[in-house]
Amino acid sequence: MATIDITKETFEDTIQKNDTVLVDFWAEWCGPCRSFAPTYEEMSEKYPDLVFAKVDTEDQQELAGAFNIRSIPTLMVFRDQIILYSQPGALPAAHLEDLITQVNELDMDEVRKEIESHEASGHDHEGHDHSESNTG
Repeated sequence: MATIDITKETFEDTIQKNDTVLVDFWAEWCGPCRSFAPTYEEMSEKYPDLVFAKVDTEDQQELAGAFNIRSIPTLMVFRDQIILYSQPGALPAAHLEDLITQVNELDMDEVRKEIESHEASGHDHEGHDHSESNTG
């Protein structure tokens, strides 16, 4: 499967309807983005069961802003609608393939348990009080 372009209108649908989605935030003027593109495209052909999506940060500034994209290229990997990876920088093919392997081998039930545990304990930490009494 070749890479697909996604927009703020299609992003959520793409993430929800596919098990694993890699998202490359890029821009035409970005040299590292252009050098990463062939590697990304090659991996999309090698792993047709995964969705390789691209977000043009110039065209989709609202979407890039929603994910706090500050540097491009930034690669994000979603599995079962959970962000498992989010890092700026162009990855060499071997590193991207290693990342794909790690994502595929993850036990998502364990990941969900860790998230639930982290969220449950996160509400008790000092300095992380999200109540309205802290707004004044």
